Amino acid sequence: MKQKGDLFKINNFINCAVIVAHPDDETLWAGGIILMHPEVKWTVVTVCRKSDPDRAPKFFKALEEFNAAGYMGDLDDGPEQISLSNSEVQQTIMGLLPFDKFELIITHSASGEYTRHLRHEETAKAVMELWKSGRLGAEQIWSFAYEDGGQKYLPRADENADLQVKLPQHIWQKKYEIITEVYGFSKDSFEAKTTPQKEAFRCFKAAC
Repeated sequence: MKQKGDLFKINNFINCAVIVAHPDDETLWAGGIILMHPEVKWTVVTVCRKSDPDRAPKFFKALEEFNAAGYMGDLDDGPEQISLSNSEVQQTIMGLLPFDKFELIITHSASGEYTRHLRHEETAKAVMELWKSGRLGAEQIWSFAYEDGGQKYLPRADENADLQVKLPQHIWQKKYEIITEVYGFSKDSFEAKTTPQKEAFRCFKAAC
């Protein structure tokens, strides 16, 4: 009998997109999947930090490691987390993507990956609404599935996720090196300590 996760695999997919809020989100939450599928043409979009003189060039160096194409937006990402309108986030995403149809799109969870970053939640909402409205085409949408128990521990794979992928050691090591050496996060940082060895996703399939 097929398990639910068997229904969601990157089999013959050619064009896949990862749409995130910040440079490094693609690596933290889906870097292993990207590295495990070099045959895929990956497009990575981040809606924030284009003008960040530190993070922006690191994002493009990370994409070289992934052999992926990438595009950056410059939505407000101040510490105040002032809410952005859904239409603004949607317009930014559609303006950055080189195509409006992909076989798979990977993005944030509607509840975020930890407690709490509003931009993650806004990005997830915008992507899902674009997909449901038909403006953004994809056979499948995968949303990151991580939780931190309300800040009780570092984010980790949600055991109830549709799809869970235990990364081979060499893949996790490469992902960790992108976080610590390319993005430059110290080994004591939240990002380095978090870097999941198991990636997890909630999966949605378009109606036939």
